[in-house]
Amino acid sequence: MKRFFQPVPKDGSPAKKRPASSSDSGDAPAPVPGPAAGAAVGEGDSPSRREEQPRRFVTWNANSLLLRMKSDWPAFCQFVSRVDPDVICIQEVRMPAAGSKGAPKNPSQLKDDTSSSRDEKQVVLRALSTPPFKDYRVWWSLSDSKYAGTAMIIKKKFEPKKVSFNLDRTSSKHETDGRVIIAEFDSFLLLNTYAPNNGWKEEENSFQRRRKWDKRMLEFVQQVDKPLIWCGDLNVSHEEIDVSHPDFFSSAKLNGYIPPSKEDCGQPGFTPSERRRFGNILSQGKLVDAYRYLHKEKDMDCGFSWSGHPIGKYRGKRMRIDYFIVSEKLKDRIVSCEIHGRGIELEGFYGSDHCPVSLELSEEAEAPEPKSSN
Repeated sequence: MKRFFQPVPKDGSPAKKRPASSSDSGDAPAPVPGPAAGAAVGEGDSPSRREEQPRRFVTWNANSLLLRMKSDWPAFCQFVSRVDPDVICIQEVRMPAAGSKGAPKNPSQLKDDTSSSRDEKQVVLRALSTPPFKDYRVWWSLSDSKYAGTAMIIKKKFEPKKVSFNLDRTSSKHETDGRVIIAEFDSFLLLNTYAPNNGWKEEENSFQRRRKWDKRMLEFVQQVDKPLIWCGDLNVSHEEIDVSHPDFFSSAKLNGYIPPSKEDCGQPGFTPSERRRFGNILSQGKLVDAYRYLHKEKDMDCGFSWSGHPIGKYRGKRMRIDYFIVSEKLKDRIVSCEIHGRGIELEGFYGSDHCPVSLELSEEAEAPEPKSSN
């Protein structure tokens, strides 16, 4: 979120045998083992291995993964070691896709055709090949430039049946700007998204872009054939409890501009139209906001995942726009859902303007009492 508020296989499925070569690709023709690489399920894998399911998840808008790796990585590594997630979903990677200027891009691979891009790629590969990340593999969906992009980092012992990069789940293409990664496991789908920002002005087409995105998300959640875990920077705060200063965000303007419809007025992510559409997606998709399911009251210290810059009018102004949304069928398995940053000085944000959010589910056969910090 802003401060103000390719050649690929046809279905993204892993190959039946792991190639011997190493690559940073998570897609073509299959996830390939090695530093910062995807993995495939082999024919010889035992049924018990295939059936093992991830239960601990983290989502984080890194606001440039490369910058985080250069300055805040040790602290983030300590966080990952402590939480020990099975899957880490990253948004706003801001690493460009492979492909020279004027040539088709491969959103599954990091750019490395210039000296600077090769250096940057090596920073990423080194960071993802050292503890605790050496036990994970990564799938990328990248933009053509240092903008947007997502990554999904999965422990090697878990093998997704299929990884796709478009909301239709059958297209060989990646979503525009690398905004979607979907991993299919035996008993659920894991969807990582970086939703486009609504923007401030209708004439700049951002309103239409967000409306189109929300329409497609509604269609997606109504058609999924398995229980869904949907996470990421969804760029919307659903209710007043999800922002620190409702009056401030409701009346926010950019350079005095007021949209023609009152439904589009206010802070991007907190306009009445966005909040209404998001609520409709949840209800029509039979989905539950995992954090709010456990945490009923406003928490002014650590109840928000995005925080304004400590200097300026956004100091102390915070929003909850990073979520774990789960199918109603999964709600009784929610053990915990926590926001890991606190305070207006961005403690636990690891250099980003977003902090990580985690979700833990129980084993399928058990449903313990949920743990709430309230």
